[in-house]
Amino acid sequence: MNNVRNLLTGSLVYIACIVLLSLACNVSSGLPVADVIGQWLYFDKSALVVAGCLLMAGLMMEKRYFLFIPVSWVLVMLGGIEAVWGLSQLYGYAVSNHSLYVLTGSFFNPGPYSGYLAMILPVCLYQWLTKRGEILCSDRNDGRRWEKVMDKAGTMVTGGVMLLILCVLPAGMSRSAWLASIFSGVFVCSVHYPWRNWLKKAWKEYHGKAVVALLLLSVILITGGIGIYHLKADSAKGRLFMWKISSLAVVKKPISAYGIGNFVYAYGQEQEKYFAKGSYDEDEERVAGSPEYAFNEYLRIAVECGIPVLVLVLTIIGGCLYRGIKKKRIGICGGLISLLFFSFSSYPMTYPCFIIAFILLLIACFLDYSHKLMLLFTFVIGSVGVWLVRNNAYDACREWSQCKMLYSIQAYGKAKEEYGRLYPLLNGRPRFLFEYGRCLHNLKEYNASNRILQEAERISCDPMILNVIGKNYKALKRYEEAEHWFLRSTHRLPGRIYPYYLLAKLYAEPDFRKPDKLEQMVEIVLTKEPKIQSSAIREMRDEVKKLISR
Repeated sequence: MNNVRNLLTGSLVYIACIVLLSLACNVSSGLPVADVIGQWLYFDKSALVVAGCLLMAGLMMEKRYFLFIPVSWVLVMLGGIEAVWGLSQLYGYAVSNHSLYVLTGSFFNPGPYSGYLAMILPVCLYQWLTKRGEILCSDRNDGRRWEKVMDKAGTMVTGGVMLLILCVLPAGMSRSAWLASIFSGVFVCSVHYPWRNWLKKAWKEYHGKAVVALLLLSVILITGGIGIYHLKADSAKGRLFMWKISSLAVVKKPISAYGIGNFVYAYGQEQEKYFAKGSYDEDEERVAGSPEYAFNEYLRIAVECGIPVLVLVLTIIGGCLYRGIKKKRIGICGGLISLLFFSFSSYPMTYPCFIIAFILLLIACFLDYSHKLMLLFTFVIGSVGVWLVRNNAYDACREWSQCKMLYSIQAYGKAKEEYGRLYPLLNGRPRFLFEYGRCLHNLKEYNASNRILQEAERISCDPMILNVIGKNYKALKRYEEAEHWFLRSTHRLPGRIYPYYLLAKLYAEPDFRKPDKLEQMVEIVLTKEPKIQSSAIREMRDEVKKLISR
């Protein structure tokens, strides 16, 4: 009877982990590109199931049951699914979720997809090393034939998944994922094998050869680092510039910060001030953009919540890792280290599947069986699920996708009605507000358009919002205010030609004619080198030539 109860208990815990972690495989159609609201909807519905499974498991459990075992094996299973998914896309048997990339897995971008595989790789590595070690060290005549069969099966499964991930990772072209995989893999191997004793012995017995080996290793690492940097040099420079601007925002408000969810606004304001000073490099102008993410989760926490909160978060994570290493849960710790390393130069915490995986990895590091902790975890999961079910905007996002079609065919009157109906539910989404504001602009409702666009400007750093606001003021013949917004756009992203073109047209207005400034803007439009040559650039240059000729 006890064996049946324990089997049922273990099955319930495994089901809970599978339901939670399979969030990554959820792909929702009919939603805006890269929108993760579908994953949150899946979590809403699954959280109640998970809470029920954990509650029953907690009530029936008689012996200590460790969460890190099911978390490890479920991650291995999902790693295999995602790797096969990616290989199917590479060979043309499956379609990616982004028109610009062949490889995305269940994600919308190869970057987060590669990061997810990199998080699972050290878990597979440790499971493979452990099961392989148990097989090599076991006695063939000890009567534990069934356990040996299971160990061999585990070795084959984890080894196969590991090889699949290693086949897919290079194709993702994510340097952050590569480095996270290498760093976490070295950590797992260094703990599993007694490298310290071996290195000490090698240093004593082969001192000269060890020095040569260290020098060669240093050369390889430096050469590899330079090669990885130059693989996508502009991308690396862009991230370094983003970190620079984010750091300036942190320095301005290190304690009080800007508030949760306000990173993009703070970043846009700081970048605008930085370029307005004029003392910047040409490379910085070229690689600057209007990012939606920080590409560094630690800087994002510092900007939004302040340095004290960042220190507190890192302390908690460090404590969990310390407990995990002490308890020999090396695979789980390796997965957590990989995710932490990947978070240094990417944006995994914008995806619900990464958030859930991160929380489970943290809990699995330190949690032994405890009735109180199990009930607390069950209560939190259930409460969050109930709250999200009541506040989910999934249906509104699907309707927004349909509303986009009305906008694209220029049925602005009908689109305005739909945007207005969805506004109370989606007014925290900058893309929605921008589309709504442009729709009102096209209907010549300029004051209403500015009201919506100024809301968008507080949660976005896209300079196109500033351009449309300026065009609204120009249509209202409030030329000085239009000039203010156009100038802000040139400071936000000085590499864009479009705001200089708008200023040239503004200075050519009969009621606001400024010949000197007009000539200056025309020269910039004609001589500034764009990132990408296009027909729009040629049309703008032809038009400003006509302004001068007049």
